Amino acid sequence: MRVHLIFRLTLAVVLAAPTLPALAQAAPAAGTDGGIPLSVGGGFSLWDPNWGSGLMEGGTVWAEWNLQTSYPAVRGFSLAAELRDISIGGSSTQPNLRQDTAAAGLKYAWPHYKKVHPYFKVLGGGFSEDFNLGPAAPNYRHDTRGMVAVGLGADFHAAGPIWLRADYEYQFWEELLHGYSQPNGVTIGFMYNFKGARAH
Repeated sequence: MRVHLIFRLTLAVVLAAPTLPALAQAAPAAGTDGGIPLSVGGGFSLWDPNWGSGLMEGGTVWAEWNLQTSYPAVRGFSLAAELRDISIGGSSTQPNLRQDTAAAGLKYAWPHYKKVHPYFKVLGGGFSEDFNLGPAAPNYRHDTRGMVAVGLGADFHAAGPIWLRADYEYQFWEELLHGYSQPNGVTIGFMYNFKGARAH
């Protein structure tokens, strides 16, 4: 299942690649433009829950605080936090499957280009999962543990303070009774940057 998801992401990147030269205008040096260094956004997530069978869907919201405003030496770095709910499209073996995650950490966006910012992120947090193990454990249907996530993607300037995002994230969960889970998936969405067109 991960192979199909990675194939779809790769195909999307390949199809978008011809547009990058037009977007890749060199960014100016950091300035003192107004506004607070905060971005908030949300989007649609297509997810491999690593449990049951098939892909699931849900939503993700995030917020980021650009550290460059206070510390120019860390240009490109932001504090990032995100919440995700995956609960649509459970399989026949796991019709009640639901995965909720909350995580925060660091994001680094390469600031060389003005209209497209490739990035990498490392987050830590926790997850909550509903599932069904059947007769083997009829009373064990929910658990909450810790997780670490890594991800990469790109933000694309759309207009004014609006940016579009394509994101891939891979999660490493603490072990549950049914074993280790490593959910992963893509999120497509948009965000509002309170500093205007300058996200980084």
